[in-house]
Amino acid sequence: MKSFFHWAYVVEDLLERDLSLQVTCPKVPRKLPHFLSVDEALAVLHSFDSKHQVPLREKVLFLLLYGGGLRISEACNLRWDSIQLSQKTLRVMGKGNKERVVALPSMTVQTLQRWKKESGFNDFVFGEEPLVQRTAYEMVRQSGQRAGLLKPLHPHALRHSFATHLLSSGANLRTLQEMLGHESLQATEKYTHLGIDQLARTMEALHPLGKGK
Repeated sequence: MKSFFHWAYVVEDLLERDLSLQVTCPKVPRKLPHFLSVDEALAVLHSFDSKHQVPLREKVLFLLLYGGGLRISEACNLRWDSIQLSQKTLRVMGKGNKERVVALPSMTVQTLQRWKKESGFNDFVFGEEPLVQRTAYEMVRQSGQRAGLLKPLHPHALRHSFATHLLSSGANLRTLQEMLGHESLQATEKYTHLGIDQLARTMEALHPLGKGK
């Protein structure tokens, strides 16, 4: 209605005054992304090495989503020729056909090396064809259930956890933007609330009125 009234007044000159100024739009609250705590993420990781007979590819998927911050579509379509294990990096084509380089933690690289030997030399990381996303969602859900998480785990929560834990550990938003492949910084700013606990601890430790002084 605001756009219509503004168009009628400014463009078409159908109104004597701009009625769009009288329309108040409610602010839509920004939904905070669901993410795991560090302990929960480690619990999922440890569940792969427990007494359960878990296929190695489930651990590979987890480490690409949580260790590399990949989107589920990026992980499912990942090819071996896009990965440089010696340099601990991989290249992915993200949204808008925007390519980015992703740095990988050592554990992710080691697991990928082991998986490559075990799975054979296919074009795609998860087989001769890309991994079906529905299958990937179920793999992630089962890994969360196996670890005893209270909430159902989904792939994007692992990407959010990747961003959360990096930001809480001192990464800046610009760096995080590059690692997530966000087109604008605004898309990354939703993670700023996640470091509030660390901010409070820093304030207490460093501020003249804090407990640390």
